[in-house]
Amino acid sequence: MNKPITRALISVSDKTDLIPFAEFLVSQNIEIISTGGTRIHLAQHNIPVIGIDEYTGFPEIMGGRVKTLHPKIHGGILSRRDEDHEEMKRCLITEIDLVVVNLYPFEKTIYKQDSTFQDAIENIDIGGPTMLRSAAKNHQYVTVITDISDYAEVMSEMQMNAGKISENLRRLLAAKVFQYTSQYDQNIASYLEAEFSNSQQDFASIFQPRYVLKQALRYGENPHQKAAFYIDPNQPILGVSTAQLLQGKDLSYNNIADTDAAINCVLQFDEGPACVIVKHANPCGVALANSIFHAYERAYLTDPESAFGGIIALNCELDHDTASAILDRQFVEVIATPQVTSSALNILNTKPSIRVLQLGERNHADRLVQQMEQKKVSGGILIQTPDEKLFEKLECVTKRSPTEQESQDLLFAWKVAKFVKSNAIVYAANNMTLGIGAGQMSRVNSARIAGIKAEQSGLDIHGAVMSSDAFFPFRDAIDNAAKFGIKAIIQPGGSVRDDEVITAANKHDIAMVFTGIRHFRH
Repeated sequence: MNKPITRALISVSDKTDLIPFAEFLVSQNIEIISTGGTRIHLAQHNIPVIGIDEYTGFPEIMGGRVKTLHPKIHGGILSRRDEDHEEMKRCLITEIDLVVVNLYPFEKTIYKQDSTFQDAIENIDIGGPTMLRSAAKNHQYVTVITDISDYAEVMSEMQMNAGKISENLRRLLAAKVFQYTSQYDQNIASYLEAEFSNSQQDFASIFQPRYVLKQALRYGENPHQKAAFYIDPNQPILGVSTAQLLQGKDLSYNNIADTDAAINCVLQFDEGPACVIVKHANPCGVALANSIFHAYERAYLTDPESAFGGIIALNCELDHDTASAILDRQFVEVIATPQVTSSALNILNTKPSIRVLQLGERNHADRLVQQMEQKKVSGGILIQTPDEKLFEKLECVTKRSPTEQESQDLLFAWKVAKFVKSNAIVYAANNMTLGIGAGQMSRVNSARIAGIKAEQSGLDIHGAVMSSDAFFPFRDAIDNAAKFGIKAIIQPGGSVRDDEVITAANKHDIAMVFTGIRHFRH
């Protein structure tokens, strides 16, 4: 049975785009029933509306905690139009054909800095989920909307079908309801468990992802693999998931992964214009400078060969000169930048295959709420907190202390090493990477590769600094560094052979700093 919609119940926390939708319902001669704040909002915009207390004949009570939990509401929603007609007539219940409900903002409430436990409790919605579940269960007869983005499609179908909604759309909307209420309940359960768990554990007993589909991808890491991109709409963090694509085709699976790595790396640098070039999830060039143009030039010079087909991330506006230099020098897959000047975008438009992502400007709240890092394994998932802490303390352990310039370069190299696949070795000088060795089974081989990279690019590492993401198990890496002319080293420390390593550094007059924390990246 598919009849035109004649009566709607609306109770929403998020009132975005509600008035145009309600005006449309009125134009279709649909009667609107509403609650509390939603009723007031509709009335203020001259939308004819019947209050829930007037409809049920029973007042809202307990400060609004009880208002829709009434047989006239749930009977109107849950009634089977063909077999419950006589009972509805006897009980004076009328049919409700459309339910428009979104819930109290529980998750937004608990993330507010001044939120209290009582605030959280009062934002646990009871009537809303009950109405949603009733309507979704009875989707054979009832249309239910919980996502404001669905207003347009519902209006379109009603216009095309004389006020009716297709069975297919009703089913899709019902499925969305159960996804929504399931996640809502999980958020509440996780919050309460965290508040009152006696185990003092950092992780909930059940981990339930909260991601929604942003786009299906053409393929995964390889063309024979299917893939999709999901995002967390409740935690919009500055990065690839929230960036605006200004030009170019949709990002691929590998583009997204590499761009995420590039953005996360470049956002480590607040001290000046910075550029990071990433290839296969590893930085192949990183530099700071007094302008974004020179930062790009210096990052590119680290490894021009690997930069080909790479991802470029900037921490400040992309201008005309930098855009011209990029196009003149290399093939690039993606450029991610906070802003783009109009003249720079005009230049980039000459190469429409280049994907240009505008991140928006940073502010201090951008990354206050950090998502847990996840890694899928067979039959399970690994969860960890983000690697946010840069060091425990900086301790010079050698006879010679680093100079002021060496100290600056050590910290720069340490930030870069944090984003290089382990085993990671970074050579740097004057806020510019000179050679990067990544992802090797042996730390000594990573050091050799970093030296080879520098030599291939024509860069002199004599007098440079070296960063290692984890401790040196033997002194051989220090001896090799001395042959290259490395003058200062930064590493976590913690090896059983630290004394041997420090002795080697002292022998070669190399300053060495321990951080007390490592940055493995797998």
